[in-house]
Amino acid sequence: MTTTSLLFLFLFSLLSPSLISSSPLQDPELVAQQVHRQINASVARRNLGYLSCGTGNPIDDCWRCDPNWEKNRQRLADCAIGFGKNAIGGRDGKIYVVTDSGNDDPVNPKPGTLRYAVIRDEPLWIIFARDMVIQLKEELIMNSFKTIDGRGASVHIANGPCITIQYVTNVIIHGIHIHDCKQGGNAMVRDSPRHFGWRTLSDGDGVSIFGGSHVWVDHCSLSNCRDGLIDAIHGSNAITISNNYMTHHDKVMLLGHSDTYTQDKNMQVTIAFNHFGEGLVQRMPRCRHGYFHVVNNDYTHWEMYAIGGSANPTINSQGNRFVAPNDRFSKEVTKHEDAPANEWKGWNWRSEGDLMVNGAFFTQSGAGASSSYARASSLSARPSTLVGTITTGAGALACRKGSRC
Repeated sequence: MTTTSLLFLFLFSLLSPSLISSSPLQDPELVAQQVHRQINASVARRNLGYLSCGTGNPIDDCWRCDPNWEKNRQRLADCAIGFGKNAIGGRDGKIYVVTDSGNDDPVNPKPGTLRYAVIRDEPLWIIFARDMVIQLKEELIMNSFKTIDGRGASVHIANGPCITIQYVTNVIIHGIHIHDCKQGGNAMVRDSPRHFGWRTLSDGDGVSIFGGSHVWVDHCSLSNCRDGLIDAIHGSNAITISNNYMTHHDKVMLLGHSDTYTQDKNMQVTIAFNHFGEGLVQRMPRCRHGYFHVVNNDYTHWEMYAIGGSANPTINSQGNRFVAPNDRFSKEVTKHEDAPANEWKGWNWRSEGDLMVNGAFFTQSGAGASSSYARASSLSARPSTLVGTITTGAGALACRKGSRC
């Protein structure tokens, strides 16, 4: 058989069965053209959506390969995964540019300020004209359908009260440095164009989610706040916390208000692709009542423990890397709190495919049936050996216009 005949048979075999059966005597040149069309269509499908930068991080691979990301900002809202995947933020609204980093008036915010933008009634995608540090006088109380998008600038919310997401829905916080957050309160604060009211003393969280739903916090750098870096309480639900870099803090993340607040029993939170870094002590996260998917995070530092909880939460830990501290009394990843062993042994906590380093160990509990983790499963875990690559870009990114982020 000649080389030409072999090439023809190879090309012919690549065609779909329907093409082969409908035209068994096609011209070899037409066959070759059809193969080229199929190959080009395949390449186009792979390029559609800028699908892979090779990081293995499904959120980043959805948008970061696009050199024109700055012209397609709202596309980010379609890249969310996990329990907060339906958080669209301000995707369907106008872009609002923050031009004024000062002049924070909690009751009568000035146009051009971040506070003026976040309290509007209409959906807004909020971006920043330049690098800025925003020191708020009181909590930044978000309205629904808002995105705070720090890409293209170095934006810090710091040295004052920080972000509150209270009884609102569809909020995205992306690409912001949030640190050194203080208490606010005992003051009037506006939360919409039509309403302001008295705020009691706040906790001093970086991001406080209080009765909020469909919330996505992605690619933020958080550190050194008075209370939690990100706390979700009082019936909050449908939350994804992803790609963040957290450092230098004690009580990192509280999910669930109290052991007696059973309204949190339906809470579902995805914690994915985050880097829990230097100077962290505990609560990464601390969970109550609900369902928590902790997947493909890199835990390189803790002093007391990494993942804890009380009041019978379901914790599904998959594909994480846990690097234990050198202290031989702090090797345990987990902490079952506020219950005797005969009680917490019934809580559904599992470790599946986690990588344990430097003596780290995870104390599992519960029956271990896969069906019990259905409500605590929100995405497919990648192998834990890939966590370093997946989380290499955790935290606020140094994106610049005109090039890939």
